[in-house]
Amino acid sequence: MYMRRRTWVAGAALVALAAGLTACSDSDTRAGSCTDGTYTWSGVERTQKVTKLAAPITIARTTASYKAPLEVIDTVVYSRTVTPVPPGAGRSGVLAALDEHLDVDESKAGARGVVDTRHGDSYVEGTELHKGAYYAWSYVDLVDADFTYTCEDVDPVKGHVRTWDEIGSDLRPCAEAAPSDSGREAAARRCPTGSKAAREA
Repeated sequence: MYMRRRTWVAGAALVALAAGLTACSDSDTRAGSCTDGTYTWSGVERTQKVTKLAAPITIARTTASYKAPLEVIDTVVYSRTVTPVPPGAGRSGVLAALDEHLDVDESKAGARGVVDTRHGDSYVEGTELHKGAYYAWSYVDLVDADFTYTCEDVDPVKGHVRTWDEIGSDLRPCAEAAPSDSGREAAARRCPTGSKAAREA
């Protein structure tokens, strides 16, 4: 009787263990196969950052082109982040979904790896510039967004994305209003007091 009871207990344990492994396997499979879920986006916020600035520019006479050295003022290395990454969706899948939602122009977004602002460069203006004061700057248009990823048989995943939808450089006359938030910041720092761009910055 003792031996039979011991055998029965061991058998029951093995059955329970097998059931547990099957349940985990099924759960993992469902989570890993959630590749066709839907995204709901909310809390989308854009922040323009000036990353580099030229010294105040004065054009003494009409010139066909101009090269403005840009000095680093923002030493942050920006990267695209997804927290957390939904199982089965992948980081690239979440970023691609947000790009589609925002209708991102890839030609303006530049390389999608990182935005490294730690190195200076130059802005070259190839059109005619007239006598006057100018300012030049580089910028990154950051995007923050919250998402909910919903897939059948899997609990919804809530997360956050930090990315950008445009990077670039520009040169503008101080006699005109700045075209953007980053332009207004640059104008306030580089245009002469009393100029239109500085007044409206």
